[in-house]
Amino acid sequence: MFHAISLGATLSVLWLLLSGYFEPLLLGLGLASIVLTVWLAHRMDVADHEGHPIRLAPYALIIYWPWLWWQICKSNWDVAKLILSPKMPIHPHVFTTQASQKTEVGITLYANSITLTPGTVTIATRSDGAFDIHAIDDAAREGVETLDMDRRCTAFESRGMLAKTKAGEP
Repeated sequence: MFHAISLGATLSVLWLLLSGYFEPLLLGLGLASIVLTVWLAHRMDVADHEGHPIRLAPYALIIYWPWLWWQICKSNWDVAKLILSPKMPIHPHVFTTQASQKTEVGITLYANSITLTPGTVTIATRSDGAFDIHAIDDAAREGVETLDMDRRCTAFESRGMLAKTKAGEP
């Protein structure tokens, strides 16, 4: 039930931020659509710890998202320098790296974090926990191979698992 309430609150804030309308009719229609969406999600049993991982939010807001944002900015700068260089020193290649995350949310977080940073794209995930990654040059590859992002995603995941066990979820 907590996930349904949390999902409703999140959707309400998102709807208000995106619409910007505060007229009674539109607020009522927005509320009706949110209630219907939360009811359907709860009925379909997708408002759970993986479909709406609210337990990860405090750690993400304080530590992980600002760090990821900084990595995206640095990678954007590096890719822009590569593209604007007259010699275009681009050496694209595909390599494999191992992920240390244990849950689907953690694996998805790590794969998407790699893809969000310009210069690298996760092109495949394997059942053994390995990722195939395309890198635009050696510096982008080395950025992934330092495993700093992997460690941070694992810490992100473990914070959520710790909160999950404290809350008594299975």
